[in-house]
Amino acid sequence: MKAFKLLFALVIGVSVSTSSFANEGYQTPSPALAAVVDAKLAPSSYLSNDGQWLALFDRKRIETLQDLSKEELKLAGIKLNPANFSRSRERTKFTNIVLKHVETGTEIEVTGLPQGIIRAPSWSSDSQYLAFVVEQASAANLWVYNVSTKQARQLSDTALNSVLTRSPYSWLPDSSALVANAAVNLGKARLSNDTTGVVPVIQQSSGEKAPARTYQNLLSSPFDEAQFKFYGQSQLTYIPLSGQAQPIGQPGLIKSFSVSPDSTNILVGMIDEPFSYQVPYSRFAATWQIWGMRGYTLAELAKQPLADNIPQGYDSVRTGPREFQWRADQGAEVIWAQAQDGGDMKTDVPHHDYLYSLRAPFKRDPKLFAKVERRFDSIEWGNNNVALLSEWRFSDRQLRTYVIQPRNADRNRVLFSERSYNDAYKDPGKPIYERNDLGVSVIKVVGGRYIFLRGNGASEQGNIPFLDRYDVKTNSKTRIWQSAAPYYERIRAMLDDEGERLITIRESKTEQPNFFIRDLGDDTLTQLTTFEHPYPEFKGVTKELIRYQRDDGVELSGTLYLPPGYDKTQGTLPVLMWAYPLEYKDKAVASQVRESPYQFTYIGYWGPMPYLAKGIAVFDDPKMPIVGVDGKEPNDLFRKQLVASAKAAVDVLVERGIADKDNIAIAGHSYGAFMVANLLAHSDLFKTGIARSGAYNRTLTPFGFQGEERDFWQAQDVYAAMSPFFHAEKINEPMLMIHGQEDPNSGTFPMQSERMYAALKGLGKEARLVMLPYEAHGYRARKSLLHVLWEQEQWLDKYLLSEEEPAEPAAAESVTQ
Repeated sequence: MKAFKLLFALVIGVSVSTSSFANEGYQTPSPALAAVVDAKLAPSSYLSNDGQWLALFDRKRIETLQDLSKEELKLAGIKLNPANFSRSRERTKFTNIVLKHVETGTEIEVTGLPQGIIRAPSWSSDSQYLAFVVEQASAANLWVYNVSTKQARQLSDTALNSVLTRSPYSWLPDSSALVANAAVNLGKARLSNDTTGVVPVIQQSSGEKAPARTYQNLLSSPFDEAQFKFYGQSQLTYIPLSGQAQPIGQPGLIKSFSVSPDSTNILVGMIDEPFSYQVPYSRFAATWQIWGMRGYTLAELAKQPLADNIPQGYDSVRTGPREFQWRADQGAEVIWAQAQDGGDMKTDVPHHDYLYSLRAPFKRDPKLFAKVERRFDSIEWGNNNVALLSEWRFSDRQLRTYVIQPRNADRNRVLFSERSYNDAYKDPGKPIYERNDLGVSVIKVVGGRYIFLRGNGASEQGNIPFLDRYDVKTNSKTRIWQSAAPYYERIRAMLDDEGERLITIRESKTEQPNFFIRDLGDDTLTQLTTFEHPYPEFKGVTKELIRYQRDDGVELSGTLYLPPGYDKTQGTLPVLMWAYPLEYKDKAVASQVRESPYQFTYIGYWGPMPYLAKGIAVFDDPKMPIVGVDGKEPNDLFRKQLVASAKAAVDVLVERGIADKDNIAIAGHSYGAFMVANLLAHSDLFKTGIARSGAYNRTLTPFGFQGEERDFWQAQDVYAAMSPFFHAEKINEPMLMIHGQEDPNSGTFPMQSERMYAALKGLGKEARLVMLPYEAHGYRARKSLLHVLWEQEQWLDKYLLSEEEPAEPAAAESVTQ
């Protein structure tokens, strides 16, 4: 197999400057670091709607290289498995299921399942059945577990298609059946790409502006189009609990489907031709219809054209109807948004969006439901008298939410919350939900006036989760409960109408999160689960939230972790700093603390924490805010503020006697890698750097990146100043770069690291590039994760822990692992 040979290929003709590093195959780090990869974490949980059953799923966090090397197709922004018509890079995967009864503590292991991956679990609204998908090599099928019989069974032989729809099935709200997306072409002969059908690929612009962010894995030929249609085609299927499947309507390129609250209709979105080679499938032309349960078209809501010319801006949208949804508190009424500004938020209009509604039997013209001043964000439905309508705007990061009466949404609105969406201190929390009489999840409204809000409770002291009762009639809140030190405890569910019986998740610095029942009336706490500490070797790690200030007065914070047994009298420690820059429009918001000092200390393989085992102190997430001031955009001051933030972090560690200013490393992933290269180029604060899956040349993302809305031609100086590739000659510290060869992330093409490495090599800088076969933006294979830990460990050993001065820069080194 040709691809397999890549695993051990070395880039030829490269002189080696770091002779202590191995260049043959995958390596394994020291035992303490390797153990982190295999640590068993607490399972994922799915609580039944009646609050009686907790379904616990063991997570499949890592893959084998064989898993990642299986054939996959890259079409219209999707990576798919052609063998079973499923997405090939889904992250949420499980291996087994245990059900735990909340009141009695009884545990039941779900048995009788075939070998395969468990995905997409979902409780029926009546809590009697747990549905899930079992994905095997040749097909994915729908299974259900019956709470009464304590048995799991495959519900139907119908093979599922999740190429275009993330979840390939949906419960009817009345719990009587499910609607599934069937893979109609599974088992048919695959398409062949012979030369008789090869034609020139031609694209032509019309002269109309059509800015588009940089995407990967797009369609690129007529054969790609044919494959997209072959693998994307599916058939909606009605599957009652008896398992006798019945087709609904005709096959098509179905990208979205949802059942009406009264279980009688289906809202369906289908992709239309022509396709595009410039944008992913989500922006292709589409038809939106309402079907009856037998597949008859009851109404056509919209024919959306290809959206390859959306105006520039993060809050710009396609023209025409969009964002279709059922009104959750009604039997069958569909709601959608429609821009009143040509899709461009920079257009000055009184209302940027209108919301329209159409009610069964869908024979009349749509009605204007509500006018939205800014860009429509969402509606959270309660009942005919209570819903939460949110709108937003990117230019000032503002998010505004109103309490509305859906029966007359434009009258008597009450402002519930107005804040920057970056402002964690003003976050009012999220409503508690319940199932209404139709079986649909809606905001829990008690006594016609009270809703309950749970939130993180961000504050200057850190996150302090809470439960509030909000009175719709008086627009006032009452604090019902709040987490108390030395624990970090948050609401998972409410078991009554008063907010006195709660299911919570509780943890501390040293105690793994577990489920509890908290009874506020009796002031009792009953533990439901006992998950073991996943990292016993790291139990002595100490943790401290540190506050400090940047030279322009912006308050900053970061979390300092010290190795087990460390005493300050022992002197300074080498420090590994791991960070990620964020953009803000307000200095005060940029200064906010968004962590809790009492959260459990996770030692995940992903970040810097494993290196505590080597006696290295870790300064995790020191804030690197980029703030727009005096009318400037944040990125106009990117370099200055980035270096100032890093200097403030270094200074506070040195002042506390933790670090020697000449013995600190900087590391980050994605935009954090971009940060690393910039800090090495524009400061001498760090001894070395580790940059993973980064972007280094912003001209390769010319129509915006991260929070930058301006295109390259509008802000050439900004793009050049921010691109470390343009300043590679200034980097005089050794830099390790790691990147997945199959990175599909917008902006972080693998070429970004390859070109940056080539620049460093050509300039005689000390660098190492590791390209990981089959890996995407994040890394999944066990061998890859172990090797990344090894690479970072070797790099830190040589450039941070070694007392020898680094040699003069020599030819850089590149390795394909």
